[in-house]
This record gives sequence, structure tokens and C-alpha cells, in this order.
Amino acid sequence: MAKDFNQAIVMGNLTRDPEMRTTPSGQNVTSFSVATNRSWQDQSGEKKDAVEYHNIVAWGKLAELVNSYLKKGRKVLVSGRLQTRNWDAEDGSKRNRTEIVATDINFVGGQNDGGGDFGGEDTSQQKPNKKDEAPIDDLGDGDINLDDIPF
Repeated sequence: MAKDFNQAIVMGNLTRDPEMRTTPSGQNVTSFSVATNRSWQDQSGEKKDAVEYHNIVAWGKLAELVNSYLKKGRKVLVSGRLQTRNWDAEDGSKRNRTEIVATDINFVGGQNDGGGDFGGEDTSQQKPNKKDEAPIDDLGDGDINLDDIPF
């Protein structure tokens, strides 16, 4: 029997500054969104454009790094897994949200843009940029309790 596979990879620009919160249990979580653009030609040859918006959530040390180094407009490559949360809104309606729980975030751009890599399997040699030489040790990839999400 084959194993299941849940992997999402998007590259685009942040649509807003990241927003970091702390769960009641003390874990940091940062949310932001990334816009990806797609262009194609319709049957008449006219160029068409579409934008897709992706909700991203980063936990633990990765959440702290995202909050410190990413800003609206920044181009990033995000990989992680898809997760859908369901809840009841204050008006009694049922709500859901599908998001990418980030496990790796790469800045896209040159050295002057602070390009770097956050996350991944071996983070001991990765640095957010030349100003911060501390290694990234723990990205908090443990189980996520959906009741801890403060938004």
C-alpha cells in the first residue's frame, strides 16, 4: 500500500506583513498570505491573467524568523503541507479555511534582498541573512493542536 502524500509548494509575493501571535500554550504562530500569478491565452488569443491567494501558517522558530524578516511585497518560495480548519463563526455559520503549514521558506532575490532559507531538514547551517549568524535549531514541527490557533 502506498503512503499518502501532502505537499504544497508556492512561489509568490506576500500580500501583507506577517502577523505573529502566541498560543495559550506559549507557542508562536505567524500567518501571512502569498499571491501567485498565472497568465494564459484564451481561444481568441487574448492574454488573460489570474491571481491566486494562499494562506500560510508558520510555527515555532520558523514563525519568529518569518515575523522578523518578511514584509509585504517580498517574494518567497514556501513549501509545506495543506491543512483545512473548520469552526463555527460568531453568527452561527460554519467556516473553513485551507492553508499551507510551512515547513520551509526561502527568500527569493539577491544578496541585497536578504535572500535566505528558513526551515528544511538540516537547518544547522542555514542563516536568514549575513547579519544574523545564529543557526536555526528547532522549527517546532510537532503536532499542532487546532484549539491553540488564536485566529
